[in-house]
Amino acid sequence: MVILNLELDNFLVFNQFKLNFSYPKKLVNSTIPEEHLAGRPNFRYKKLVVLMGANATGKTALSRILRSILNFISRREYSLITGLIEDPMKDASCLIDFAFSDFMLYRVEVKFKGMKDRQAEYRSEDIDVVVRSEQILKNDSYECCLERLIVKEIPQAESYIQELEKIPYLTWKFEDPFDASGKQRALEPVAPGFYTRILNKTLHALDPRILGVDRIPDTDNTFIIKYDNHFVLIKDGIVMEPEKLSSGTAEGIGVADLITAMKLRAMDFFFCDEKFSHIHSVSEKAFLSLLIELIGPNQQLIITTHNSDILDMDLPLHSFAFLRRNVSDEKQISCVFASDYLKKNTVSLKNEVENDLFSASPDTDMIFGISDLLREVKV
Repeated sequence: MVILNLELDNFLVFNQFKLNFSYPKKLVNSTIPEEHLAGRPNFRYKKLVVLMGANATGKTALSRILRSILNFISRREYSLITGLIEDPMKDASCLIDFAFSDFMLYRVEVKFKGMKDRQAEYRSEDIDVVVRSEQILKNDSYECCLERLIVKEIPQAESYIQELEKIPYLTWKFEDPFDASGKQRALEPVAPGFYTRILNKTLHALDPRILGVDRIPDTDNTFIIKYDNHFVLIKDGIVMEPEKLSSGTAEGIGVADLITAMKLRAMDFFFCDEKFSHIHSVSEKAFLSLLIELIGPNQQLIITTHNSDILDMDLPLHSFAFLRRNVSDEKQISCVFASDYLKKNTVSLKNEVENDLFSASPDTDMIFGISDLLREVKV
């Protein structure tokens, strides 16, 4: 499964929001090879998206919404997504296009009626779901196939549940920041021996004081991190006594999960949100290079970061996306790709970002306003 397009309206901070993952023409000498559906060379999609933006521009919100949409499609439970509707008294909608290795393109469009009472609960009759599909022909691009899909007459099922049953099995993995309790949800390892070695290498790279990481025999998904004079347990992805680990080392557990899942091709779609916020810039670039090598055919990786050093990596311009609040309407968030503004990789993307070419830099006026306030206040 690869995602080609996402549209949101009235979900968290997103209104009339569009994010497209296709790109128009083949790149020569790209550092990310074969950015197309396997067997369909013209059906191009962005295998890697590095998502950047100032605080409160929706990076984590996008992760939450996208995961909820995928859960809703797979489990047919509308409560998994209605909780993210920003204003229940207004109509809300989401649309997602994705393609599969069997050369089928699907579009799922979901509309929610606005409630008359803000406290009212949604019912199945308040939800309208339409699923369209189209065969991806040998020479098709995404845009060409989509033209046939949107005009296709389809018989609609009697219920939204039956409509969603048209969708094949979806696989995905999201790695998110710690929640308030310091717990981290991890993938149940598919290959425990291999996973243990990856976890050991990853954590030792982040903390050289670690002597080793072992799986505790005769236990289910329980590991021990050994130091000189103490140890730390990880059970079911939860770090016991998290205060004994640095923030960067703790984040490494999710990184090891991601590496394992990608290597074993356990999923197709991966979203890594702020897993490197406490990891050194050099290490983050090295880990990202490793993850890029692991992106296989018909797989896709989205990663969020604040690290501007990533901009110096030799990646296609269309891999870099920036969430920003619109100048004319701060409540409106949009997404632009570096390739929308720049056409050649010979320019310094980092310099362009520092010069705020994409209008995505944080607003520092309020911070300087604090300085003015401090000068006014006498203690």
